[in-house]
Amino acid sequence: MGNFFKQVLASFLGSGVAFLVTGLILIFMFVAIVTTSISAAMDGDTEASETKVKDHSILIMELDEPIVERANDKDFQFDFNTFEPITNLGLNHILKDLDKASKDDRIEGIFLDLTSVAASPSTMEEIRQALMDFKSSEKWIVAYAESYSLGSYYLASTADEVYMYPEGSFDFRGLGAELMFFKNMLEDLEIEVDIVRGPNNKYKSAVEPFMYDKMSDANREQMQVLLDDIWDEMCKEIGASRNLTVEQLNLIADSIEIRVAEDAVRTGMIDGLKYRDEVVDLLEAKTGITPSDSDNEEEGEKEDDLRLVNLKKYHRAKVKNEDEVAKSDRSKDRVAVVYAVGEIRSGEGDDMTIGSDRIARALREAREDDKVKAVVLRVNSPGGSALASDVIWRETELIKAAGKPFVVSMGDLAASGGYYISAGADKIFANENTITGSIGVFGLIPNAEGFFNNKLGITFDRVGTNEHAGMMAMTKPLDDAEMASLNESVEHIYDRFTQLVADGRGMTQADVDAIGQGRVWTGTRALEVGLVDELGDLSDAIAEAASLAGLEDYREKELPTFIDPFEELMKELTGEVKVHMMMEATGVPARYIQQVEQVKYLITEGDKIQARMPYYVHFE
Repeated sequence: MGNFFKQVLASFLGSGVAFLVTGLILIFMFVAIVTTSISAAMDGDTEASETKVKDHSILIMELDEPIVERANDKDFQFDFNTFEPITNLGLNHILKDLDKASKDDRIEGIFLDLTSVAASPSTMEEIRQALMDFKSSEKWIVAYAESYSLGSYYLASTADEVYMYPEGSFDFRGLGAELMFFKNMLEDLEIEVDIVRGPNNKYKSAVEPFMYDKMSDANREQMQVLLDDIWDEMCKEIGASRNLTVEQLNLIADSIEIRVAEDAVRTGMIDGLKYRDEVVDLLEAKTGITPSDSDNEEEGEKEDDLRLVNLKKYHRAKVKNEDEVAKSDRSKDRVAVVYAVGEIRSGEGDDMTIGSDRIARALREAREDDKVKAVVLRVNSPGGSALASDVIWRETELIKAAGKPFVVSMGDLAASGGYYISAGADKIFANENTITGSIGVFGLIPNAEGFFNNKLGITFDRVGTNEHAGMMAMTKPLDDAEMASLNESVEHIYDRFTQLVADGRGMTQADVDAIGQGRVWTGTRALEVGLVDELGDLSDAIAEAASLAGLEDYREKELPTFIDPFEELMKELTGEVKVHMMMEATGVPARYIQQVEQVKYLITEGDKIQARMPYYVHFE
């Protein structure tokens, strides 16, 4: 009895501490929000205020925040390491603002202030192309970093002049991939996972972490091709900008030729080594701005004398005499752009998860709006629930039945379920480094009976009205009849998936199966095998949708509307704290913990039949 009361007391104290910690976090958050709001108001830096840009200004790009598909001007997030608010950079804002800056006479050039950029290959590709388009306006770009990662250098190579800190490091060693496998852990825990992926899904590697302790030959093959394609494209673009051949770049990577900063200059990868103050002198010379021309009343750092405007502030700047923009703003016709970002799940979802109800509702809103003449679905998803994907697919068919052009723009990922919801489009656009395809289906059904019995001493007994009433109990193995029924379900969904793709792409089902079986493709290869129609970005897709609708002047309507940031923050508070506590306790990086959390959702909460890709790809 004494032990019982001890346990109750410990539980009570633990709950009290948890509530106290949560309360303190909320207080810190409230103070941070109020402080940020007051500071913004004092600086005149609110959403409603327009940023004033002076002549001879420089747009400074610091891509040191997470880059998301679509930024919310009112978005708010919280860093539990520092108890400070953090924000995201929206790819949609970056691309529009670079285009705006190319036409803005007040902006003389861009200062790429880069060290590390964490983004996926396709996102980097779109930003790089926008920088190249900016250069075509005969304006300059200067890049500088204390050290270059592969991702930051990929963007920096667009610059007319590329500089690095004299003692900095330069990472150019190629692309690598690391996958996580759970088979041995599950065996130690005595947890079995029944896996169903049909006879024609040998490339569907999402199930492999539960089956093997390393990649299968088929998965290794597709991963190698994927990395080779992305790397080759990067080398071609870098080589064209730096007047180097792909062979030279591969030699530099294979031999680890750049070991000290001077090696980067010698190989032609950068133009020189400079301290930051020397780069500031260079920028002053380019703009003709000197300390005497500065708007700063107090004497301070030379960098303060430059007229630098960062991306976020520049987003609120207006460019005068933009007749075409003004004309478009008056147009009543609209092209709806529906953003489908994240894993596909049934229900509402959120701004980073595709909820079938929410996205289907957004597509329906676009279809029923008489002002919307065409619809673009922007897909950035590894897939997910097969059922949820089908619900969204149905709405895309209704858009076409209503006589409205339906175009898909693929971002970083449009794989498996992400391709499912794209398959019926009148036209599909992808970037060269988009990861798409993965046409396949699988099921995961865990059995933790051994874990509960032998590790925790917990046993189960059950009753039911029929023989298979406890089929999905997760505490008993599947029998032959149950496994057969799941196999039939997976094969049926795969058959439907391949037929939908065949109908949408004008192919035979056999042709789709030949390029399906769960295999992933880059955008370039997807074009070759017929899974996409053109290589291009979101702006290309929007222009095509407008053209198909016969529009010359139109406005864009973004859907779905953002979820209230404070509502979303409260919803995700527990998850963020949990990840932070696990990081502190184990020292394991957040990305690995998040992968484990995704696996946990997949085998305990998600739909048992999935059409999804097993991994994300990003630069670090």
